[in-house]
Amino acid sequence: MNTAEKIWKREETAQRAAEIKEAGKRVVFTNGCFDILHAGHVTYLQEAAALGDFLVVGVNSDDSVKRLDKSPARPLQNEFSRSTVLAALQCVGAVIVFDEDTPLQLIEAVNPDVLVKGADYKIEDIVGAKEVLAAGGEVKTLEFLPGYSTSSIEKKILEVNRSL
Repeated sequence: MNTAEKIWKREETAQRAAEIKEAGKRVVFTNGCFDILHAGHVTYLQEAAALGDFLVVGVNSDDSVKRLDKSPARPLQNEFSRSTVLAALQCVGAVIVFDEDTPLQLIEAVNPDVLVKGADYKIEDIVGAKEVLAAGGEVKTLEFLPGYSTSSIEKKILEVNRSL
């Protein structure tokens, strides 16, 4: 499957996810901004994908990233770029951009067998956890690769830029 085919339109999400589940595959869902893709992201996505057969990644739209408590310069890359890079990863089955403040509607549409977030979250605080558990799914947290974050990369770039 080529990269463009892995970027799903929002309105086709529920049907496509249901078809994958009907084929007997376990669907895993995670989400994030994925602004500057780094080794921490790749490791996390590979570990998430290993929890099932098909990894769906929800990506915050540009507008939703701006509403998050991140630096005013974010997103550094637009949603098209972030989605395209994620879709190019072998471990990612599909990418879907969402514009809401949380991915709850998207999680409900995907109805994943496994919902995954980073270990900086408590399971009870993960958006969609209650709904996934009520539907018989699982909620997992994964440790981050130490020393990798988009915020630290952004900070380093800004520091280097100031010293020039």
